[in-house]
Amino acid sequence: MKLFTLHEAISSQPRAADFAQIDVPTPACPQGGILVRVVHLSLDPYIGARLRGSHMGEAPPLPGKEPIPGAIVGQVLKSNAAGIAEGDWVQSMEGGWQEISALKAGQFRKIDPARAPLASHAGVLGMPGLTAWAGITQLAKVGEGDTVLVDAAAGPVGGTVGQIARIKGAERVVGIAGGAEKCAIVTETYGFDACIDYKVEGWEDELKKALPDGLSVFFENVSADMAMIALANARTYARGVLCGLAAGYQVKSQDRVPNPLPMGTIIGKRAQLLGLVVYDFYPRWDEFVDEASAWIADGRLAFAEDRVEGLEDAPALFEQLMNGKNRGKAVVTVSPESV
Repeated sequence: MKLFTLHEAISSQPRAADFAQIDVPTPACPQGGILVRVVHLSLDPYIGARLRGSHMGEAPPLPGKEPIPGAIVGQVLKSNAAGIAEGDWVQSMEGGWQEISALKAGQFRKIDPARAPLASHAGVLGMPGLTAWAGITQLAKVGEGDTVLVDAAAGPVGGTVGQIARIKGAERVVGIAGGAEKCAIVTETYGFDACIDYKVEGWEDELKKALPDGLSVFFENVSADMAMIALANARTYARGVLCGLAAGYQVKSQDRVPNPLPMGTIIGKRAQLLGLVVYDFYPRWDEFVDEASAWIADGRLAFAEDRVEGLEDAPALFEQLMNGKNRGKAVVTVSPESV
């Protein structure tokens, strides 16, 4: 079978040329685990940091041997796991860039293919969606009358954040994204009230106009600097969910990312800053899917995909994602859903 690995260890933003496709024997089915045909592969920005060993203490894959990490949706080829049969569908955060994955007990969740499109379990029903749900419903507890600001709003996390905020009663939802095409996704696909293009001169003034009464909740995906801009537009007692530092994922050291802590502003605003690590909410994944799949079915939760067909195209799409040129959730369809 085929898999993608690193040519050699890397210390900077990964490029397509850093990956090598190799042939390896099909793995055996683990005791208590399953053997899975990979169908959809999720590409996510944090993997760039993980490949350098700078994400949450997780070791990078061994060059020339181990697959690039990545979440997958797949179909069971063989099972040694109780309650899982051949032909069942599963989602896993441990599948990797390969055609067949051997998953140990505890590394997979059974999913129902009838509830939502299978590829959605790599995005809006996968980790990006769970992240959005956790931040909006469990930490910020968005409700009636809230005004919510989301940066990186064209991405799968940000776009889902805004939609769930609306579903939960937010009065106004404003996004920040880079470029007219991405802003169009934010307003036309995700239904935000407004999207501010940070690549246009004077965008901070436009942001203030889009938030005439200030914000009550902000969801931070990018950097400390962007969080400070959100705080400057915040009402008193605002809540800020600190989720990601996309601006720092590709630098060699997090110390290079400016990280001011304006104590006076935070105190003056009486703001609550809430750190979000999605791993904490993995035990509640099925609860989230139950809720969100109903929203997809009734048209309240939309998603955009940037999808390619074939594992061989994963490196090019990943480089595009690393450069911020993706248009929606980056997904690789490794093999057909029906065989």
